[in-house]
Amino acid sequence: MAGHIQDRWYRTETGPGGKPVKVKTERYGTGMRYRARYVGPDGTEKSKSFPDRQKRLAEQWLTNVEADMARGQYIDPRAGRLTLRQYAERWLASLTMDPGTFVGTEMRIRLHVLPHLGSRTLGSLRPTHIREWLRALQDGGVAPAYQRVIFANLGTMLTAAVDDRLIPHNPCRSSSVRAPKVDPRRIVPWPRERVLAVRFALPERYRAMVDVAGGRGLRQGEVFGLAVEDVDFIEGVVHVVRQVKLIHHRPVFAVPKSGKTRTVPLPDSVARSLEEHITRHPPAPVTLPWRTVDGSPITASVFFHSDKGSEVNRNDFNRTKWRPALDAAGVPHGRENGMHALRHFYASVLLDAGESVKALSEYLGHHDPGFTLRTYTHLMPSSEKRTREAVNRAFGDGSDTDDGPTTAHEEVERS
Repeated sequence: MAGHIQDRWYRTETGPGGKPVKVKTERYGTGMRYRARYVGPDGTEKSKSFPDRQKRLAEQWLTNVEADMARGQYIDPRAGRLTLRQYAERWLASLTMDPGTFVGTEMRIRLHVLPHLGSRTLGSLRPTHIREWLRALQDGGVAPAYQRVIFANLGTMLTAAVDDRLIPHNPCRSSSVRAPKVDPRRIVPWPRERVLAVRFALPERYRAMVDVAGGRGLRQGEVFGLAVEDVDFIEGVVHVVRQVKLIHHRPVFAVPKSGKTRTVPLPDSVARSLEEHITRHPPAPVTLPWRTVDGSPITASVFFHSDKGSEVNRNDFNRTKWRPALDAAGVPHGRENGMHALRHFYASVLLDAGESVKALSEYLGHHDPGFTLRTYTHLMPSSEKRTREAVNRAFGDGSDTDDGPTTAHEEVERS
């Protein structure tokens, strides 16, 4: 044993005849009797005190500490004295994620984690505290999907604390802690008539946005950031390389979600819509900082801009253009009827035409085809339908139209 156990109640002195004898100290009978002492990996002395009659427990603790050091699993007992608030500041300052993602993460930690758990030390956090916190979120009316995101942020932060050797375990990963459950939401794509009704109800200068989002599957910010130089009318493709997003309510140019640029087929119908749009509303050069509010300025000649030539602000557009168009078309407000509904329409058209999930995932810019499959699997044609059509074609009794990607794009054009 490299450390040693100090007895605070007795000290050893040399007695008569040179023999060692135990002598009571001035602390005899008060306070903790034993102090287990050792030198930590950082070269400083550490210790823990134990009461009378627990010398064996002190020796066992010291043995465990030394074993942890030998295995590389040692955690400084004082490390857990940091409060969750103190560690959150350090953790957030160390993140290198996308600025927009950082803003959301910081806000969720600040508003929903620290008010409940911020004063607790890392070492005192137990699964029961996490369960009580999750119940407080639920009772506070936080939506289950948002609860799940907040819980994931806290779990990631505490995993970092484990990696930093500040705590031995992440209480969010305890078997008694359950991540908030989200009721499975089956996407119901808009019918073609609704798409056209909302398109007609939008101000004329913004109607082609519906063709871009519903005919190529672009996200709202990607539509706002689409520039003339991104569209190859000759080859029939669109390069999705930027979006307009808000960081602290200020617009910036940034790469698409998850940092994934992509190339999407350009149907002739959407190409014609864009050509007609630019004859009425020529592209305007818009200059915005890149990625962060203090980033280097980037200029792009965007298709869609305000009548003053500035970028389209998401909040203003949704409030003054999109929602009034929903009202005019008789479509209720709600998350499922945001501009993202046009991406779902695009996905439903391609899947119904037989396009592969892998290709659809690439066109939508998803990080994983598995996510695309989980999201849209209920929209895929049934195997029974495919079987009937395949046999009918084989016997020359049914439609001989192609099922492949070309048909998918033609379906988008006809839409």
